[in-house]
Amino acid sequence: MNDSTSPAPALRIAVIGGGPAGLMAAEVLAAAGAAVKVEVYDAMPSVGRKFLLAGKGGLNLTHSEAAGPFLSRYGERSEQLQPLLAAFGPDELRAWAHGLGVETFVGSSGRVFPKDMKAAPLLRAWLHRLRVAGVQFSMRHRWLGWADDGVLKFSTPAGEVLAQADAVVLALGGGSWARLGSDGVWVPLLAERGVAVAPLQPSNCGFDVAARPDSPAQLEEAAADTGETRREFLQELIGKSPQSRIGWTEHFSSRFAGQPFKSVAISFTDSHGRSFSRKGEFVATVSGVEGSLIYAASSLLREEIALNGSATFLLDLLPDKSPERVLVEVRHPRGSRSLSSHLKSRLGLEGIKAAMLHELLGKDAINDPVQLARAIKALPVRVVAARPIDEAISSAGGVRFDAMDGHLHLQTLQGVPQPVFCAGEMLDWEAPTGGYLLTACFASGRQAGLGVLKYFGI
Repeated sequence: MNDSTSPAPALRIAVIGGGPAGLMAAEVLAAAGAAVKVEVYDAMPSVGRKFLLAGKGGLNLTHSEAAGPFLSRYGERSEQLQPLLAAFGPDELRAWAHGLGVETFVGSSGRVFPKDMKAAPLLRAWLHRLRVAGVQFSMRHRWLGWADDGVLKFSTPAGEVLAQADAVVLALGGGSWARLGSDGVWVPLLAERGVAVAPLQPSNCGFDVAARPDSPAQLEEAAADTGETRREFLQELIGKSPQSRIGWTEHFSSRFAGQPFKSVAISFTDSHGRSFSRKGEFVATVSGVEGSLIYAASSLLREEIALNGSATFLLDLLPDKSPERVLVEVRHPRGSRSLSSHLKSRLGLEGIKAAMLHELLGKDAINDPVQLARAIKALPVRVVAARPIDEAISSAGGVRFDAMDGHLHLQTLQGVPQPVFCAGEMLDWEAPTGGYLLTACFASGRQAGLGVLKYFGI
């Protein structure tokens, strides 16, 4: 005789991906108690590897700025992310961390950090709470998609295994830092089942600069020597050829690669009239530029390069001095002093900043006070390629929002019997560093977890 009062079996929920988004989804699901059984799968030997790396120099959890400016950091995806961040934004994230026994503080830049600046204690406390709540973890399980009957497939050191699930949360990350698990190999698995996925691209990334141009006469002579067509020559001249030379001169690179440009500002306006202007720091690399100031402008620079083959930002080497003041000091009689000594004495311009002027300006401009003063305040730096995605801090592109409903439930997935939700960096959004990336990952993981519960009426 059947006992009609016996409880229904627990729903099996698979969370694939053990980063902040996946772990937050697991926490929300586990809060439903005995109604669900949550298992987190991850390809790596342990969870949260990228999270730990992000906290290596001090875990920047979120940012303290007001809601309006905070939301604007997500650019074209602000509208889609607004309800997620309104429900779980910076204040809620700080309260959540405090609930784990991790106190936070606001730094001088407005960024929010744990008081001990470390990611590991927070992650340990979080994993302990998840295990106590009943969450199970299966490591070294690389997701391979679905079998013909809709069962989940995983590759493990022991061979291929199958897993049943009543619902799935995918939190597989973007395409950066492949060695930590975010390798983007999930893209074809979803695309072949009808899910619209925007191509993954580097975000918060460095760029290669265009090599210092020779004179048009020298370029034309070189073109003649190599049998280059006039069309190819003209493309090379304007920087659109895929064979365009990149990088600093050997003289500059050997002396200054790895050195920072401190207390500078950059400004950039793209072909659509969108502008960026900010003061900060960045670093010269062997072939170009990277660092926080460059990362903040990376989405505009990347899209401009895709559209026109290159992007040119203006570098202000002395943002605290007016153009008029700089011109006065440059024009000041220098007597027998060299130009380098003069610029150091009158403007404090030396080292990598002075070298940058010699790297990008011709001899005539260097020796013309008006042109030199103008360059000190607005030196054009042309970049021609983003660095590879695996070098980037994060990635843009991913599952398009119009492929999901407001609870991040995939609406276009074909041939899969269970509901599938997506969260984290695998969604089609990007944001600068400063706590914005982590906040949206947490918020989207929470939304996906709630979406699963809502789907089953829990």
